[in-house]
Amino acid sequence: MFLVHPGGPFWAKKDLGSWSIPKGEYEPGEEPQEAAVREFKEETGFPVNRNMRELGVLKQAGKIVTAWCFEGDGDPADLVSNTFELEWPPRSGRMTEFPEVDRGDWFSMAAAREHILKSQAPFMDMLDRLLNQQKQGVMSKV
Repeated sequence: MFLVHPGGPFWAKKDLGSWSIPKGEYEPGEEPQEAAVREFKEETGFPVNRNMRELGVLKQAGKIVTAWCFEGDGDPADLVSNTFELEWPPRSGRMTEFPEVDRGDWFSMAAAREHILKSQAPFMDMLDRLLNQQKQGVMSKV
C-alpha cells in the first residue's frame, strides 16, 4: 500500500500514526473520483491507473473522505508534491513554503496499519475486504 507523509513543521518528526492516503478537498461541481485523481497527481506527481475501485467513505476531522484504490508501481524517490505556505516560525511574519507531502513509501498491510493515521485505519479494513473478495473471485473484472 502506498502512503504519503504530510509535509510541514508539525509533521516533521512524526512517523507512526502520521501517514495518510493521498487526499484533498473536492472543488465545487467536482466528482469525488475526479478529485481523488487530481489530488493524487498533485501530491505525488504519479500517473493514476483509471481502473480504480472505491473503497468507501469515512468522516475524518469533520470532513467526508472517499477513498479509491488502484494498482501502481511509482518509485517513492520520484515523488513530487505541490506546496503550501505557512507562517513559520509562528508569529514571525515570515511565510515559508513547504511540500504538502514530504515523502511517500510502499508498506505491507501490517506496516501500513502502524503508519496510517488512526482516523484512516478503517480504509485498511476496506482494502483488506476488497483484496480478499478479489482472491476468492467474487469481484468481476472491470
